Amino acid sequence: MKIKTVGIWDDKLWQDVSSLYLDAFGDKGAKPVKIIKNMFAQGIAELHVGYIESVAVVMALTGKLVSDRVMIIDYLAVTEKERGHGLGKHFVDYLREKAVEEGYQKLIIEVESENTSENKRRIHFWQSCGFLLTKYVHHYIWVPETYHAMYLPLIAESRKVTGEELFVYINSFHRLSFRGGGKEEG
Repeated sequence: MKIKTVGIWDDKLWQDVSSLYLDAFGDKGAKPVKIIKNMFAQGIAELHVGYIESVAVVMALTGKLVSDRVMIIDYLAVTEKERGHGLGKHFVDYLREKAVEEGYQKLIIEVESENTSENKRRIHFWQSCGFLLTKYVHHYIWVPETYHAMYLPLIAESRKVTGEELFVYINSFHRLSFRGGGKEEG
């Protein structure tokens, strides 16, 4: 698998992954493209795309809180055809290595907390990648779903972190993402 990562908006790359992104998240909290472009304009996002031959089969959108030394995996999706072959784990390993190289101390994700088989499967996937599940359940005011935070410590001397602490980072990232309403300059 060939992986391409960009920190500036790339229409061609987005075209490669937009259907994968919308299939995975279109009805489950996908951010509008104008918000994602806003994230890139602020320098707080990267897009990572994994290709088999010339077909995009896995993607991740990550958020960077450089001063907090935290990377957030905002979205990660594998094409349905390629699920179950280890690509997701391989991609998370790539993101972990990249985060370590760039001096981040932890990787954070949020997962839906409702007790469904699909959510349990997702949590199990992240745990198999080394992520730790926190107990705290977060309620957003703008979406009905509740969430847990999970994290992967990237430095040996990391202390245990609570979900409440992690949602401070996650909420900060979301505020930055939507700052300015995603309006395009021009």
